[in-house]
Amino acid sequence: MRRPLPPLNALKSFEAAARLGSFRAAGDAMCVSHSAISYHVKQLERHLGLAVFHRAPRALSLTAAGRTLYATVRESFNRIADTADRLVAPRGNEVLTLQLYSTLTVRWLIPRLAEFEAQHPGLRLRLITSQDDVDFSRDEIEACVLIGHPHYADLDYTYLFSSDLFPVASPAFLARTALKVPTDLARVPLLQVHPSHADWSIWLDHAGITTVDPDAGLSFDSYDHALATARLGLGVALAMDVYVADELATGMLTEPFAPLRATHPANWWFVARRAHTAQPKIRAFRAWLVAAVTADGRLRRNAPPRTTNTCATDHPSG
Repeated sequence: MRRPLPPLNALKSFEAAARLGSFRAAGDAMCVSHSAISYHVKQLERHLGLAVFHRAPRALSLTAAGRTLYATVRESFNRIADTADRLVAPRGNEVLTLQLYSTLTVRWLIPRLAEFEAQHPGLRLRLITSQDDVDFSRDEIEACVLIGHPHYADLDYTYLFSSDLFPVASPAFLARTALKVPTDLARVPLLQVHPSHADWSIWLDHAGITTVDPDAGLSFDSYDHALATARLGLGVALAMDVYVADELATGMLTEPFAPLRATHPANWWFVARRAHTAQPKIRAFRAWLVAAVTADGRLRRNAPPRTTNTCATDHPSG
């Protein structure tokens, strides 16, 4: 005989409260009162015989048992939702929700979307842009592209490409400032990308430069903004080939210290939950993405690194 499960409403209330961090927010999301959420959570705790939340006047946090339960409940709900979607969705009308950095989306993916849609007319992409890496235990994201290192054993990482870091500026800016050697960067504006604040230090360390402040200058929340500002002649930005290959080819931006480049310590990956990688929509997009990256001869593909699942994805470069 199957063992009795906790009440479904109690599990739903628990999952919402754990994901949103409060009974009130969970109640708003489920269109019930926060007292109803509290009641259902207490019902779950009575069923289990242990607490799943630490309760404070203005704070709610999971206990160790609650964290364990949340991971299982969240994954189970996701799998139920995926199965239901496949059963009721018309064939050839699937949606794949992807998260990418904004610069990669604007400068590399969007120009290639027509090619993807022509090959997969029945698969629609829902694109979410963010400078933060996905938390698959919390976010409603099915797959993502990130720069970093494999970390979680329950996620599948497909290697895409590696990248270098190098300064770029507009020809007009270089003519005006006579930027000749890397130490000259100390007297010109540097354009920063604060989610990737370590990138300037990586290049300066590689160049052996200690007289340039890597935190000086204007700061932006994406590489796209910093590179657009460099194109207007307002300073020197860092770049990667995936972001500026077209502008370098047309002369809109120039690489003043070529061929001095620093290898970025992280690689680019396509990431999805390991349990979902057999889904046709994820397999289709992953195959197309790898083919598109391989066909772009401007991107550097090394031998695929071994995914040891021991390092964090802590290098956003959006």
